[in-house]
Amino acid sequence: MDTINNNFLLAIQTNWYGFVTSIFVFGILYYLARKRVSFGKRVLIGLGIGLGVGILFQSLGALEYKAITTFGSIYVSLIRMLVIPLVFVLVLNSISSLTSLDYLRKIGFKTFAWFLGTTGVASIIGLSVALIMNPGKGIQEVVPDGFVAREIPTFSQVILDLVPSNPFNEAANGKVVPLLIFAIFLAVAIIKVGSKNEESVKPIRDLIQSATQVLHQVVKFVIRLTPYGVFALIAGITARYGLDTLQELGSIIVTSYVAMIIHFVLVFGGLVFFVARVNPIKFFKKIYPTIAVAFTTRSSYATLPVNLDVITKRLHISPRIASFVAPLGASVNFNACGGIWPAIVAVFTAQVYGITLTGTDYIILVVVSIISSIGVAGVPGPAVISTTVVLTALGLPLEGIGIVAGVEALIDMGRTAVNATGTTVTSLLVANSEGEFDREAFNRNDDEEIELQAV
Repeated sequence: MDTINNNFLLAIQTNWYGFVTSIFVFGILYYLARKRVSFGKRVLIGLGIGLGVGILFQSLGALEYKAITTFGSIYVSLIRMLVIPLVFVLVLNSISSLTSLDYLRKIGFKTFAWFLGTTGVASIIGLSVALIMNPGKGIQEVVPDGFVAREIPTFSQVILDLVPSNPFNEAANGKVVPLLIFAIFLAVAIIKVGSKNEESVKPIRDLIQSATQVLHQVVKFVIRLTPYGVFALIAGITARYGLDTLQELGSIIVTSYVAMIIHFVLVFGGLVFFVARVNPIKFFKKIYPTIAVAFTTRSSYATLPVNLDVITKRLHISPRIASFVAPLGASVNFNACGGIWPAIVAVFTAQVYGITLTGTDYIILVVVSIISSIGVAGVPGPAVISTTVVLTALGLPLEGIGIVAGVEALIDMGRTAVNATGTTVTSLLVANSEGEFDREAFNRNDDEEIELQAV
């Protein structure tokens, strides 16, 4: 007990700046919520205050910011708490509610086609921007101390990891893709049995629908904490990295964000406008909560609950399309992590080490980027695996990953925002093609708030 008390007192003594600052900002955000300031505005305000606080703490140096990052970690833990049950129940509910396996095959093909197609385009954009901007020019091959390259899993191991051997064990270990596949097997079985005897599957369908409603309510509880979590996360990241790290590797940061902005505006905006026939400006304004949460949490899975609400309540896409595309996108749709980033790092590494890439290398880069993007887990950091595969395929030194490791967290914020937006765009495209997009409600700006009560 004395040890606990001493640790508690030490934490208060060394982190009281962070505690006081966090409580003060939380009070401001709570006050804004009580005044019915919209959810999106409060998220933006939290992000802005977090940026300012982070810069202040980093510039003063002596101020400890761990208390702030603790609050951010609590928010991320709460929202990750929902991932396993949410993915399982939503996929199960979405597919089992279908009456035809042909329909499932049709929307599944469309979804994967958009996921992989946009990743391929993202890789080409990343490659082109990197070749034009030369992010590795003038940088010496200095590898950070202690850097260890991740081991590349074999192809057979990748396949085995995707196949569920024990669903309960997979869930306990946080493996989403195997659990998703198990849910698909169960849902297809329900459809098959239901086509012969509807009454025999009615109880389990009712149970799944009830579980979905209960989970939606839990999601609402957690989402209300988003403005507070956004503040804590962005403040912690800014306080940790500051402006010094940005100067040393500023070229690759700028190159990455230029490529992501081009992909965001031209590819996503173009698909929304020309394919779905929707005003891109209005579309991006409606999905702002998804972009903000993805940017600050750096996790596609953590963004999933918010994205589902945005897709159904603000874009007015049918829940069965949303609950099929969104969880799947959190697992396999990585335009930035699997497309843009590996291409930029490959060009950067080649320039740093004086290696010339040929036209054949560029083709291999794009193809391998598409393949390696499948199955990249939607949590902070695993884009390293995809990048490692690409560098190995091109015969480039893996130390290139170590050189950019210092700024990857900053770039990962933008990468996750692009990934989550890509999933949202795909939901719109698939729903529009299937007649499950309420265009009139979208154009009326008939939007529901992400959460209804102030917290």
